[in-house]
Amino acid sequence: MNQTISNSKGIIVSDKFELGYCIEGEGVPVIVIGSSIYYPRTFSEKLKTKFQFIFLDHRGFGNLKGVDEKSDYELYKILDDIELARKSLGLDKIIILGHSGHGYMAFEYAKKYPGSVSHLAIVSTGPSHGIHMNLAEEYWQNSVCPERKEKFKRDQILFEQRMKASPENFFIHFCLSQEAKAWYDLSFDSNSLWKGVRANTKAFDYLFGEVFRDIDISKGLSELKMPVFLGLGKYDFQVAPFYSWNDYQKKFQNLTMRLFEKSAHNPQLEEAELFDNEFISWFEKNQ
Repeated sequence: MNQTISNSKGIIVSDKFELGYCIEGEGVPVIVIGSSIYYPRTFSEKLKTKFQFIFLDHRGFGNLKGVDEKSDYELYKILDDIELARKSLGLDKIIILGHSGHGYMAFEYAKKYPGSVSHLAIVSTGPSHGIHMNLAEEYWQNSVCPERKEKFKRDQILFEQRMKASPENFFIHFCLSQEAKAWYDLSFDSNSLWKGVRANTKAFDYLFGEVFRDIDISKGLSELKMPVFLGLGKYDFQVAPFYSWNDYQKKFQNLTMRLFEKSAHNPQLEEAELFDNEFISWFEKNQ
């Protein structure tokens, strides 16, 4: 039976990392892997009346005690951390949710620990962050208005300035430099979402530069028995475009795929009401 813990924060220690977590809401538990600071700001209060969200740091966002090595960020270690958190919090089966690159973590966790997962939710993730990114570049070049491309150019100049000022914040600076690709609304300022977030650069260099680049998402995909929700933004240029999933859809046993027409990389925030309704409907149909 799942233990109910409402609106609390804490730390789970794994090796040299302190992994923060933030619990908001009540109901069926949903572990959102990523940053326990960033992600609570992107999901609505409505969803938190239906589900108990556990926003969990992975090692890339955890507080590091000592010196890190690339090997500290092996994917299997991150998956084991999620399982450690699930057990430490007294949870039975969970919904595991991953956004963007964290979608790969959710996918692989569900494959490695199927007995711990009732449902799998993936938001704004491409089939890989490697070969499929060629499609992202093609989509960007052929589909984007001049105003969006001009903002992207301006943001690259700001990126260089920010890097000179605080190079240790590379990942956050990079994400801010991608606003033209990540937000449907060109005027949206995402700075407030990143306030207080720290990131371990070696983690993202390795995970995005190697692990997610080379990942084969189809491996073991047809064996996943739990319901899968795949939410994608039509104007998401930060990952492989929505149609890159066409060749993979038939490999799922139980897939619900939703395309959000007025979203880019963050439909859970950009079209919150529609996203909430689709997510709740998917869950209720697959209990």
